Amino acid sequence: MVTSNGFQREKNNRTLAKREKTMMTTMTATKDTIRNGVNVTKLEQTIEALKQQPEIGQFKFRARNQWDDGSHNVATVDTFYGTCQEFEHKQPFVMHADEPPVLLGKDNGANPVEFVLAGLSGCMTTTLAYHAAGRGLNIEEISSEFEGDIDLQGLLDLNPNVRSGYREIRVKFKVKGDLDEETIHELVRKSPVYDTLANPVKIKIEVEKI
Repeated sequence: MVTSNGFQREKNNRTLAKREKTMMTTMTATKDTIRNGVNVTKLEQTIEALKQQPEIGQFKFRARNQWDDGSHNVATVDTFYGTCQEFEHKQPFVMHADEPPVLLGKDNGANPVEFVLAGLSGCMTTTLAYHAAGRGLNIEEISSEFEGDIDLQGLLDLNPNVRSGYREIRVKFKVKGDLDEETIHELVRKSPVYDTLANPVKIKIEVEKI
């Protein structure tokens, strides 16, 4: 025979179990999906938000530079604009640029054209990881190598037929995961830095004598 107290306890236990089940279901439903270290849930939310409000996709990235001496100068990155508002990085990022002794520098940092390769490598790698995550493709490992050719005759005005910048950049990716080579080729080319280098971009220059 079940007493009224026993019945009440049993009812309370059932209610508690129901609440716990509801909480677990809610937690499972709201748990973000992470793939390749990318929050796919938030990525999909961002894409949907852009479809509804395209203007939030307008970003401005910035860098400041201060010359030190010779080939050594220091660039600082600390603010950017996006989603219709200003942002500050959690800390300023400071990058020292210099030249090796063979190019009359003191080797206190990578030279600017090496920064170009580093920027390209970072952007192509991130782009690959993001797009693969969005397509449900898992990646275990990405490594890459970058090499470019520059002829100093262009920089030093010794030959008008030689450009100052890279004549060619060679990229080699090694990827372990669900992607085939054709997909890798497709996704790395979506990189904004790749697009900037592969296609002409307008550069506006202003100068001020002080």
